[in-house]
Amino acid sequence: MRLYLLYLGTMQPGDIPVPGYLIRTADNINILVDTGWPRSFVDDPRPPPGLTIDIRPEDIITARLADIGLKPSDIHYLVCTHLDDDHCGNHDLFPGAELIIQKQHYTVAKGGHPRFAANRSVWDRPDLRYRQIEGDVELVPGVTIFETSGHVPGHQSLLVRLPETGNVILAADAVMHHTMADATTREIYITDMDDETGIRRSTQKVADIARNEQAALVVYGHDTGQWATLRLSPQYYD
Repeated sequence: MRLYLLYLGTMQPGDIPVPGYLIRTADNINILVDTGWPRSFVDDPRPPPGLTIDIRPEDIITARLADIGLKPSDIHYLVCTHLDDDHCGNHDLFPGAELIIQKQHYTVAKGGHPRFAANRSVWDRPDLRYRQIEGDVELVPGVTIFETSGHVPGHQSLLVRLPETGNVILAADAVMHHTMADATTREIYITDMDDETGIRRSTQKVADIARNEQAALVVYGHDTGQWATLRLSPQYYD
C-alpha cells in the first residue's frame, strides 16, 4: 500500500496548497481522492472573489498522475471529499472510475445549491458513475471513508492503513489546518456551511479516530506549513 500526496496548485493569500491524494493498494487498485481546480485555470483562472490561484502545467491532476506512471483510465475509484470547485475541478477526466460520494452531499449538490453550481458541468455528467454511500464505509481493505459533515453537508475524510508508516488520516476540509484540530477552540470560517455544532462534531470525530487508531499522521486539507514538511508525490508513504 502506498499513499501519494498530490500538490495541485496554490491559493493566495497565504501560499495555501490545493491537495489531492492517490492510494495504490497492494493488489494495484488505484484510488484517487479529489482532482483540484479545473485544468482550464492554468491559462484562464477564474477564482472566487478574494482568491488568487496559481496552477502550473505540472500541477494538473493528469500531470501529477503521469509522474507516478498513471493515466486517468488507470483509476478504479475517485473519492469525492466534497464538490467545492478546488476539489472536483476535473471529475470529467475519470468516466472509467467509480466515484464515491456521501448521499447527503450528492443530494444537496444535485438539488441545485449555488455553492456547487459553478463547476456543475464537470461533476454532473451522464458518463460519470457515482456510488452514493451513507456514513462510514470500508472502501477496500486498509482504506476507510468516514463521514465528516460540517464544512459542507456530507463531507468525507479517509483513514489509510499503511504497513510501514502506520495509520494516516486524510482530513481534507473537515480540518483544514492544524490550528483547527481542537473542536472546542477551532475557528469557524465563512466557508463552513453547516451549523457550528455540526462543524465541531466532525472536528472531534477526526480527533477521536486519530486517537483511537493511533494515527501516525493527520494530513490537514490546506495547511501551508504542514504541506511544506510532507513527502510529496512522486515520493510516497508506504
